[in-house]
Amino acid sequence: MELSGRAIDIVVRLLEQRTGQKFGANRRWRISSALAGVMRARGIASGETLILRLMHDAGLARDVVDALLNNETYFFRDRALFDHIATRILPALAERRKSTRRLSVWAAGCSTGQEVLSLAMLFAERKAHWAGWTIDLLGTDVSATAIEAARKGAYSQFEIQRGLGVGQMLAFFEERSGGWQAVESLLRMARFEVHNLLDTPPGPGNFDLVLCRNVLLYFDSETRGRAFANLARALASDGHLLLGGGETAVGQTGLLEPDHAHPGFCRHKAMGAGPGVSIVGCVPPWPVRSGSR
Repeated sequence: MELSGRAIDIVVRLLEQRTGQKFGANRRWRISSALAGVMRARGIASGETLILRLMHDAGLARDVVDALLNNETYFFRDRALFDHIATRILPALAERRKSTRRLSVWAAGCSTGQEVLSLAMLFAERKAHWAGWTIDLLGTDVSATAIEAARKGAYSQFEIQRGLGVGQMLAFFEERSGGWQAVESLLRMARFEVHNLLDTPPGPGNFDLVLCRNVLLYFDSETRGRAFANLARALASDGHLLLGGGETAVGQTGLLEPDHAHPGFCRHKAMGAGPGVSIVGCVPPWPVRSGSR
């Protein structure tokens, strides 16, 4: 069923109010199909009924927003980047944090958790090396549905094969009926929370590494500036911000600048690019903090 222009306008405004995301004219064609499942499940037969129900049904509004969000993600997305983090960034971070033996990471827009668990695997694979370190590995997303899935750590056959080698799949996941379940020790390394990037950054702040990949693409310039301000506020003075391949801080904020030695990464603008300082980021060691599930 195709929604009317009026219904689409209202849905687009709802998405922007809840998430800050703009639904451009070039993407509106997919709204009717994206909401078809929600409407069918709730017995809504027309756009007018949808509009009326949205005024009084908070659960429906949440489901509509979730259905419109792009939750595309997979394990070790851009494998070369994760290899770079593991072989060049983490050793440098370990040296800079050796006095406190603490590291914290925030993955904003983490969707269903694959990016966060990919980082956790990097540390789990070197468990002895990171023994005695405290790790805070936080994943957030505006979608409550995505965060619920991330906390469960259960993935379909299709999802588990995207980006994972056979060795990692067998080491960190158990085959279950209908899919694969992350082992408890891996899930305990991370915590997941519902959070809007435009709100006050999550605690504890001063993150050594912030990943915010392919989230800013959907904001207009003003909203993107607000998001960059929050990212800069959350970032430690010598911390690292990783953006998506099509995103940049250039011309978007006066608080951050690119690290030209590492495309895709940013740092606080006041910081010089000293020896060994990269903007890739850091994620802590291995098992210290049990996450909320």
